[in-house]
Amino acid sequence: MKRTKINVHVQNSRIFADERVVLLGEAIIKKWKVPAGQTLSLKFGSAKHDVKVASISHPSAIRMSESLASKLGLSSGRQVCFQYKPAARTIHIGPLIGVMVSRVIPGSPDRPFGTITSFCREMTDACEAHGAFVYFFTPDDITSHSDTVKGYTFSSRWTKSTFPVPHVIYNRLTSRRYENRPVVQQFMQYAKTHHRTSIFNEKYLNKNEVFDALKKESSIQVYLPESHLLKNSQTLKSMCSKYATVFLKPITGSLGKGIIRIKRQSDGSYICHLTSINGVRKQSYPGFTQLFSALSGKIKTQRFQIQQGLDLISVAGRPVDFRALVQRGETGQWGVTSIVGRIAGNHHFVSNLARGGSLTTVKDAVSRSNSANKAGALLKLQRASLQIAKGVETQIDGHFAELGVDLAMDTSGRVWLLEVNSKPSKDDNSQLSVDKKVRPSVRKMVQYARSLAKF
Repeated sequence: MKRTKINVHVQNSRIFADERVVLLGEAIIKKWKVPAGQTLSLKFGSAKHDVKVASISHPSAIRMSESLASKLGLSSGRQVCFQYKPAARTIHIGPLIGVMVSRVIPGSPDRPFGTITSFCREMTDACEAHGAFVYFFTPDDITSHSDTVKGYTFSSRWTKSTFPVPHVIYNRLTSRRYENRPVVQQFMQYAKTHHRTSIFNEKYLNKNEVFDALKKESSIQVYLPESHLLKNSQTLKSMCSKYATVFLKPITGSLGKGIIRIKRQSDGSYICHLTSINGVRKQSYPGFTQLFSALSGKIKTQRFQIQQGLDLISVAGRPVDFRALVQRGETGQWGVTSIVGRIAGNHHFVSNLARGGSLTTVKDAVSRSNSANKAGALLKLQRASLQIAKGVETQIDGHFAELGVDLAMDTSGRVWLLEVNSKPSKDDNSQLSVDKKVRPSVRKMVQYARSLAKF
């Protein structure tokens, strides 16, 4: 049956002789064959209440008392989808989507979520357009076995209320420290098992886990530079002997932090470039023994992936790579939403915007580059990112609905995988946007969440 959207109207409880009565448009009652005057269940997320339906002439409205709306976490002016399931004698309204974010910034009523506040506003707009209801919450707003969640909604201003556990949780925690908190893990498990909540992007990926998993996919091996977990000096020596350049990457790192580039010189010496808060630091070592001695302290305290260095395309000597955003849409199938080129900043060898990199289109980056094979670049990048996303789904436990796939292209035109990120930044494409409309990436997430909730 075609999706039905209804407008929620909350009225003074004194108008209702019985707070369980909900008033429903005649056309909806007729379309869904809702029995009037009988006790039915009304469900919104995890909340379930007994109601009796009476008809009103308004064609697409549901009216309820303030007391019932308060129990459901609903307010006037919201538009949601409506279903009636006669076998269970249950009215379902929703979908109710919860977005878990890292923290709220005290004393910032206009920007409670800092740099992602605009994304949260955008998510709200997309939900309104698709008949969904969204709230935002942090690890501090939940308990281990919670049947309600304290969350934030936007309607002219940000307000905090209590809501049912949602149909769907979109995990936007941007710190492993937050994600690994016992209360977060216990709440997610309770929501899944007790309320049948769907949770996507439920965990961070680490670099070594991704490469080890994707090695099992024969169609993806062509994209994988040689990579290993750095366990000892022998692994480092072997890779430095095999390749003139290697990279050491923290397996749980992000934003280009802590990456080390090692270049072997013709005289057997080594030059290291290390990314730090203040930029890139350069150090030289006369031989392998001195190199390993200098790095051993870092290797003991942090786990690194060692990866084959690549002869990447560059623009005016600045390395170029690409970020593909791959998402599930309304049908649940993976699709490439966008791909942008990222050009490293001056004196940097990583392209992250946090490290002074800049965004451009694939076409512009490739046309300005030193690539010897520029034909079909976008198609090759799209094909690779889609295959890699499907490989992650097949080989790694967890429910993922969007992935940031970082790709590179060498000067011969071959595509390589650099990294897969399960928490891609919501600002990655913003500099290429020319208007304030809801981005396709945000629309897709709402459409996927709505399909997960079966609305």
